[in-house]
Amino acid sequence: MGTTTHDITTAIAAERRELADLLDTLTPAQWEAPSLCAGWRVREVVAHLSMGFRYPTGRVLWELAKAGGSLHRTTDRLARRDAAGHSDRELAGFLREHAHHPWKPPVGGIAAALGHDVVHGLDITVALGLDRSVPEDRLRIVLNAVDPRAFRLFGTNLDGVRLCADDLDWSFGTGAPLRGRAQDLLLVAYGRRLPPGHLDGEECHRFVAA
Repeated sequence: MGTTTHDITTAIAAERRELADLLDTLTPAQWEAPSLCAGWRVREVVAHLSMGFRYPTGRVLWELAKAGGSLHRTTDRLARRDAAGHSDRELAGFLREHAHHPWKPPVGGIAAALGHDVVHGLDITVALGLDRSVPEDRLRIVLNAVDPRAFRLFGTNLDGVRLCADDLDWSFGTGAPLRGRAQDLLLVAYGRRLPPGHLDGEECHRFVAA
């Protein structure tokens, strides 16, 4: 049997609750630490994770118009404003309180909603050096939904590279093998540069933070 919508919504709720629980354990210094999202601390990433729950579509469109139609500027401004305007406990609580919220991004449907939570959760845990493994069932849903149409938005360039997971039977692309844990390769697919030691292959220098 294939993965159903119910399976994915259940996975989303579990992921949000687990992230909220993890966030409750972070120290003030960890909340202020850089994430894998360029220019964002952990707290901006957490604020962004709940943006879709807290802003109705009309408000988002208004904010988008104010930003000259730039989605990047819109999300950046809202994340910074909300990160400054809410406590750590409030930001974590938004995820827990909205575990079953039906928000999904404009492209990719419900699987992309799970991907949004998983990738941004990894933006936090990998940057902080926390050894959290995304459960395999959730990870497989997101890996199977990797969409090259999103690569331009995230600045992803996989030319000449084949992502090859060494812990799951999964690969993507063509070219020189880039090996690593599936969840680390997921971050590569969405334009992240990882800390040293997460990737292996002759092209890994392209995807490692300086």
